[in-house]
Amino acid sequence: MTALPATTAKKLGLAIDLDTCVGCQACVTACKGWNDQGIGLSDQDPYGAEPSGVFLNRVHSYAVQPVDSAAQIVNFPRSCLHCEDAPCVTVCPTGASYKRAEDGIVLVNEDACIGCGLCAWACPYGAREMDAAQGVMKKCTLCVDRIYNENLPEEDREPACVRGCPTGARHFGDFADPNSKVSKLSAERGGYALMPDLGTRPVNRYLPPRKKDLRHEASLLAPLLDIKASGFAGWLDRVLGKI
Repeated sequence: MTALPATTAKKLGLAIDLDTCVGCQACVTACKGWNDQGIGLSDQDPYGAEPSGVFLNRVHSYAVQPVDSAAQIVNFPRSCLHCEDAPCVTVCPTGASYKRAEDGIVLVNEDACIGCGLCAWACPYGAREMDAAQGVMKKCTLCVDRIYNENLPEEDREPACVRGCPTGARHFGDFADPNSKVSKLSAERGGYALMPDLGTRPVNRYLPPRKKDLRHEASLLAPLLDIKASGFAGWLDRVLGKI
């Protein structure tokens, strides 16, 4: 089985703002596009009746009704959390799954992966993807081939999902540095680890949605309620009102 490093010099990861994520799937598209280079991420029957494929980043949407706040849709991105005590690493029989001591990123050596699926079984977050065409396990790498690439402009040396997010909901940095952007955001917004009771100590943090004021839930649309349609729009409104 594979051993974890006792400590890591950095704890690179993501701070994901659930308040500003709109579920547009831009992060999913950016991730797929960047990681499709070279051997890539396979797709099976992509235009058929039952398409399937390998996606290292996925976004789920939930309708939520808080007790003390207005109803809302929460969009929840999911990818590898690069856990400090990563169970996917310690169950790997070939050493294919490993955690880097220099930055804490969890990776897969595809040349050593035998596709046994033990890491997927051990991961409680569903962050491992079996590539059926290649017979190896795939996962988020935090775009390690981007963040250290000196051929890219400085502003592009961040994960593709972060770079492609149109609302700025995803942030990348070093959680081992209390003065980093992600550490400060997590402290200010009460960022939380996903399922901390499992003891995996995930590095990524989710910034919770801000509470919505029930008193102003309809305030944006209220001024439009008294507008009376005229001309063709008024005629059409009257006709449709009789149906």
